Amino acid sequence: MEDTLKKEQGQEQEEIIGEETAKPKKKRRRGIYLLPNTITTSALFCGFYAIVAANNNDYKAAVIAIFLAMIFDGLDGRVARMTNTQSDFGVEFDSISDMVCFGVAPSLVAYEWALKEFINYGPIWGKLAWLGAFIYTACAALRLARFNTQVGVIDKKYFQGLASPAAAAVIMSIVLCVEVYEIKTAIPQSVISSFCLFMVVAVGILMVSNVRYYSFKDIDKYKKVSFINIVAIVLIIAGIWIIPVIVLLAVFLGYCLSGPIWTVMEIKKHRKLKKKADFKEDRQEPDVSNAVLDQANDAETCDNIEEK
Repeated sequence: MEDTLKKEQGQEQEEIIGEETAKPKKKRRRGIYLLPNTITTSALFCGFYAIVAANNNDYKAAVIAIFLAMIFDGLDGRVARMTNTQSDFGVEFDSISDMVCFGVAPSLVAYEWALKEFINYGPIWGKLAWLGAFIYTACAALRLARFNTQVGVIDKKYFQGLASPAAAAVIMSIVLCVEVYEIKTAIPQSVISSFCLFMVVAVGILMVSNVRYYSFKDIDKYKKVSFINIVAIVLIIAGIWIIPVIVLLAVFLGYCLSGPIWTVMEIKKHRKLKKKADFKEDRQEPDVSNAVLDQANDAETCDNIEEK
């Protein structure tokens, strides 16, 4: 009797398990995280608006829009990490947004603002102008592609090449400084256009170069700093409050030049160390020729003594 009850219970359990397995599994709903991708979309909107504003000759609004895009670009990743909402979609979306905001928009703003004036000097100069803008855009795309493929490989303490937001900030700071202080009335347009072309191409080359830039990612917020650092931060904040345009231009230009200057100093340091190492090796190497002559002289003296 007990055996039959056990068999019946076992059959019922098997039937229940079979029904559960027969039920179709619910598919997980696919979606994207709202908060970080909304911030990335805001950055993309700012980049697009900068292009529209430049076409309408409103260069101040275009510059401000790109600076706002920089703020949103710095926020989306941090918000995603804080809320644990990182995703592959967010990474790709952020990269596309960076290309529009810091690759396409700055080059078009620079072209509409100053480079377009080269058309007045002939067709060849006009082609040279838009080619310079394209070089910047292509370098920004290459810089972003290289950065995406080297995530987790290179040292996070340094950027390999100038970061695209910093490159855009350099160009936009120049535009804003000229527009705010009306420098076009004091300097010929040809000089401003030539300088803008040089800066666009130079900054583009720095983006794809192997020059290292400090990334500020290893700063410990809980570590004590010297009093001089606090004074420097206070001076920068005061300068931004009094003359914000000039301070921003000085900060971004200084950061842009810091990479090549630091690279040259490292090369010189490496050469000095190499010269010292070579000098030490030369001093430590024995003079083989003198040693052979001494041995030969000793052998001759021994032979002379034996003959005597």
